[in-house]
Amino acid sequence: MPLHLTKVAYGAQSLAEIHQWFSAEGRRGGARVARLTTRNRPRRADELVGGSLYWIHKHQLVARSEILGFEDAEGGYTNILVSTKLIDVHPKPRRAHQGWRYLEAADAPADLGDGEAGEVLPAQIASELAKLGLV
Repeated sequence: MPLHLTKVAYGAQSLAEIHQWFSAEGRRGGARVARLTTRNRPRRADELVGGSLYWIHKHQLVARSEILGFEDAEGGYTNILVSTKLIDVHPKPRRAHQGWRYLEAADAPADLGDGEAGEVLPAQIASELAKLGLV
């Protein structure tokens, strides 16, 4: 079973905005690969290829992108290569954090089916639950 990462969709106002980031119009030249630069290469990078990067928005895992690989970037940084195909998942509470964190496959939310809508907690409630340490 592959290993996954979680990352906060910092600056996104909505799930639709995250989708825009990965759409053909949002990517330069309609690239099928997005590069996310990180200071440190994950120690478990080999286990992550084939897994997914799950996006946190308003204290919930809401979507995922397949991790395609890693490459060296300028200044000793590393690029995480992810697919621009964004897949919505059943929302699952997750506290916000800086950078990325590992996510075991057993803890990953299931994908939403075609036409299926996830039951997303209102942002205010999700935020309050996170402050109380309940999500």
